[in-house]
Amino acid sequence: MRNSPVISQQLELFRPSGGDIATRDAQDLMAWPFFSLAKSRRVTPIDFHMGGVSIRVEATAEHGMATIWDADILIWAASQIVEARDKGLRTSRFMSATPYEILSFIGRTDSGLNYGRLKAALDRLQSTTIVTSIRQSVERRRHRFSWIAEWKEHLDAAGRPLGVELILADWFYAGVIDNALILTIDRAYFELTGGLERWLYRLVRKHGGRQTWGWSFDLAHLHLKSGSLSPLKHFAYDLRAIVQRQPLPGYRLELVTDPDGRIRLTFQPLPTDPMKAALRLPRRSIRL
Repeated sequence: MRNSPVISQQLELFRPSGGDIATRDAQDLMAWPFFSLAKSRRVTPIDFHMGGVSIRVEATAEHGMATIWDADILIWAASQIVEARDKGLRTSRFMSATPYEILSFIGRTDSGLNYGRLKAALDRLQSTTIVTSIRQSVERRRHRFSWIAEWKEHLDAAGRPLGVELILADWFYAGVIDNALILTIDRAYFELTGGLERWLYRLVRKHGGRQTWGWSFDLAHLHLKSGSLSPLKHFAYDLRAIVQRQPLPGYRLELVTDPDGRIRLTFQPLPTDPMKAALRLPRRSIRL
């Protein structure tokens, strides 16, 4: 945990109202490799370059790199900020919530085990360092930050958790406030248990959107964008297994072979069933 009173006192505290609100994700985080996709600890940096985009993600040996499951906390934060903004309420990157509010929103039970995992996730989000050229107006300029600048917990006299305060990175908060950089996602995303399928859903939602004809990527390009440490051969094997299971909510995946022999992943949105959409409610008892 980190706590810097000087920074905290400069920001106005934002207390989300909670409730069943739309789930929103930041497009920059959906499109580029910012998180470890593995459940085991990763300390090897992500060093990604494509066109004018550069990203380097560094982890500490103590906590390891922030994972795609840890990013659920950022999805919660983005959803709360946009909901409040759209209602005309004042927001801030200095946020306060109870562990139950965060855990229930991301589909996890309010258990001691999951509270411990929440604290570990906050530690990884705070200790992971990102350096990127994304959204930098000046060429060759880089922005360095951690997802969470600092966080602290409040306990009662018996040591039971009462709440969590956190300060989001200004880079992340600025992207959330910009409506063009936010997309709604299916709440069933939180039910996806594999790191690769979670990453793939976010990428598909970002690039495929609601386009009737969908989108496609060749496997080598996908492998690069994932930031995965898995060799391309193993990555392709895992991707084929996902295509066979079709776990991504709202999308159909298919592998095709181009005339030049390259394998390509295609994806397009499935027709929406109004009845299923109306009945889809947040899951409150999922154990990950």
